[in-house]
Amino acid sequence: MRVAGKQVIKQFLGQIPFTAELYWLLRQGGKPIQTRFTLKHLQTELPELVTQAAELRKQAAPGKKVFVFATLHYWIEHATLLGVSLAAQGHNVTLGYLPYAEWREQINRFDLRRQNAYARKVLSGAEPLVEAVSFLPARPSVVRLPEDVMEAVRLVSNYDTQYTLQVEEIDTKSEIYNLRLERNTEIARNVYTYLKANRPDVVIVPNGTIQELGVVYRVARYLGITTTTYEFGDQRQRIWLAQNAEVMRQETDKLWAAHNGHKLSDEQLERMRSLFMARQRGALWENFARRWQDTPAQGGQQVRAELGLDDRPLVLLATNVLGDSLTLGRQVFSASMAEWISRTVQYFAGRPEIQLVIRVHPGEVLTHGLSMADVVRQVLPRLPEHIRLIGPKEKVNTYDLVEAADLGLVYTTTVGMEMAMYGVPVIVSGETHYRGRGFTHDPDSWVSYFKLLGAILVKPEVYRLTREQVESAWEYAYHFFFNYPRPFPWHLVRVWEDYRSRPLGTVLSEEGLSQYGATFRSLLGEPVDWKTILQAQE
Repeated sequence: MRVAGKQVIKQFLGQIPFTAELYWLLRQGGKPIQTRFTLKHLQTELPELVTQAAELRKQAAPGKKVFVFATLHYWIEHATLLGVSLAAQGHNVTLGYLPYAEWREQINRFDLRRQNAYARKVLSGAEPLVEAVSFLPARPSVVRLPEDVMEAVRLVSNYDTQYTLQVEEIDTKSEIYNLRLERNTEIARNVYTYLKANRPDVVIVPNGTIQELGVVYRVARYLGITTTTYEFGDQRQRIWLAQNAEVMRQETDKLWAAHNGHKLSDEQLERMRSLFMARQRGALWENFARRWQDTPAQGGQQVRAELGLDDRPLVLLATNVLGDSLTLGRQVFSASMAEWISRTVQYFAGRPEIQLVIRVHPGEVLTHGLSMADVVRQVLPRLPEHIRLIGPKEKVNTYDLVEAADLGLVYTTTVGMEMAMYGVPVIVSGETHYRGRGFTHDPDSWVSYFKLLGAILVKPEVYRLTREQVESAWEYAYHFFFNYPRPFPWHLVRVWEDYRSRPLGTVLSEEGLSQYGATFRSLLGEPVDWKTILQAQE
């Protein structure tokens, strides 16, 4: 009762102007109110960062009007570093932010305003180079949004619910959906009003698919503003970026078109082999920050023996982690990934002459939502002897299964691309970046999916990839791993460690700009010149 009463008081005080801000200033001495929303690293580095940027800016020509948006403390810190670095290059930068510590939990207005006061204090240290604008309004906006924008808000709220609960089917009456709908609607109204009144040359926003980040991206595109989205993968000193598109879609059309059938050099091929072998062995490699397997490879024949598999044709179905940003909205002909798996398992239940191995993504050990193993068991509570389910915790190397497979089935996982590199025929059922590149089978309906599946299973060996297709898969993989991520000095993870290794003055020096300058220009909307990038490697 005491806790509930305290929350009621905070809700009441949160509606009274200046109460939260004065309380924060007097009782907390300008410090963060909780450890989950702290900008302490930014606060420490900002004075020297701004000093360097101000000096560099004196030599820079006037640039673009740039709006950068972020929410959650880690994105705010990174976006501030990015914004200051752009200001140092002569651009007029505004940083829009929301002071949320969590996207999935309610917070009373009193505490939220205290977090806002704290963030405003820290970010004021970037002035006058970067203008920080809070998008936490003093009172709810009553702006009426166009229906297209509201439809985008509902779509992002769906994604947020799927992402948070790690489910595909959502309840629009659920608490999390309505929390996300409320917050997404609020930022849509506020950023719609702001961008119409203060139209920038370019909007830069992380991710661009989920949460308020996804809403800001969609509002900016609705208004016809050039918008860049960015994210980070496994590689240090690399960034994914997309122009007028969601970066998590990993669109590689222009990159692949610029490739234009050019063969890899011996050096490039050896580098790709080295990476591929590291992925197989579960070893760290170059600037990649994680291992892809926990169990060393033993070979296809060994894994067949250990799993009790015989000489019947073997189909490997590799799943994704449910709710991952790389699976949201990727349906082609199925209503969801779970439906695709369910109907596929039903199909193989009646094909005892074929062995099906379902490899549940090892990343599920870190999740709490519906497991793809549960989806399989809902269809077949007791698995027949020709269907084998490999759980996320089982010590089985996925690449051993790839080596043993006669056919691969995937939704969007990168394993599909890697199976093609082995020469294994692959059916891709979701909208993924390597779909339609010439080395996979890409059905667009249930009819074509099952027809193709049946044809391949008659004689899988006939559908083994040709030498040219395998070479194409290797070429595509090389460009996806080594060219699609662009050089960038500061990864989101360990950003300040990166910054201390590569401070602003070093990054914006003549030598630094020779490495990172093109990426900064691409973030500002300049198209990536893939043709020149690839020609330089020949």
